[in-house]
Amino acid sequence: MRTAQDWDKGIRKVNSRRLHPDGRVVDYAAGTITHQPSLPAVEKVLHHRFLSLAEREQIADLRAAGHSIRHVAAALDRPPCTVSRELTRNTDPGGAYRPHGAHRAAAGRRARPKTAKLATDGPLRAAVQAGLDERWSPEQIHHTLRQDHPGDQDMQVSTETIYQAIYLQARGGLRRELAVALRTGRTRRTPHRDPAARTSRFTDPMVMISERPAEVEDRAVPGHWEGDLIIGADGASAIGTLVERTTRYVMLVHLPNGRTAEAVRDQLVATMATLPGHLRGSLTWDQGAEMAAHRSFSMATGMPVYFCDPASPWQRGSNENTNGLLRQYFPKGTDLAAHGPADLEHVAQQLNGRPRKTLDWQTPAQRLRALLQPAY
Repeated sequence: MRTAQDWDKGIRKVNSRRLHPDGRVVDYAAGTITHQPSLPAVEKVLHHRFLSLAEREQIADLRAAGHSIRHVAAALDRPPCTVSRELTRNTDPGGAYRPHGAHRAAAGRRARPKTAKLATDGPLRAAVQAGLDERWSPEQIHHTLRQDHPGDQDMQVSTETIYQAIYLQARGGLRRELAVALRTGRTRRTPHRDPAARTSRFTDPMVMISERPAEVEDRAVPGHWEGDLIIGADGASAIGTLVERTTRYVMLVHLPNGRTAEAVRDQLVATMATLPGHLRGSLTWDQGAEMAAHRSFSMATGMPVYFCDPASPWQRGSNENTNGLLRQYFPKGTDLAAHGPADLEHVAQQLNGRPRKTLDWQTPAQRLRALLQPAY
């Protein structure tokens, strides 16, 4: 009867000692009471990715009933590898899995802070440094150590631990200058984030291309434009490019005052002012910083601005194609400030005078002229 009560309470008896779930070890023969992990550590509520005591009890019951690891994992809604690791780590030498003892052992392993594996000198740190000196990647070092020192945990280190030792000064570890031995050459780590989830660079919220009306998407209604910049040598100069989606008509924007948000806005407003109202529908742009003043542009022209998704140039396909054609006139790596308004107008006229297959071999100028005639 006493044994059954002890089992229900999670008390385990070993010789003359009684092991309690809270970590107390009562030795009746010696008349002592010692503690394993503290009660707060054992009872601490952790993230759901960690096994709870109730789950460990369920593992013990199901395994005692003869169920497989996969069946236990399905009952707990856990991956089979989680149950397998739990049994491997916490089964005692006699082959028995005791949930309360397993929970205490897991609580003991949670103790923090732990000494960083590469924080002190030793053979492991020297091996990692030697690999980085040879310009090996952390992943190559990790797998090589596993092959060269099988079963030796003191000579094993994960890829992530090597990266942390390099980049996090608080973890000490490897020499700071070894970061330059990495293939990226970066001395600071960059986060792997979803570009679509990035923080907006603009104060005024963007209206994304997904909210653009269908009439713009199918090119049925003229007057909707795509825009971008082509950049000159060392980013010191730029030319604005505008393409009308229906006619493929091109207008080039002279930017004598640079490509700041205010300078680009002012020149775009002046350019759009040369068009009749029915050809000032909307403007689609990428998320370049030059469009930070998009709200004031819209207020001045009455044209909403729609922004493409990050790294999605095909959402401005007409403009991207035009920019490629413009590189025949404005090669990469050249100073675009050398081209004045007359030069830009000459290039735009040449592009607008080219027959286009997508226009049934008419020119953009002919298509635009047909749109302008009813307006005058």
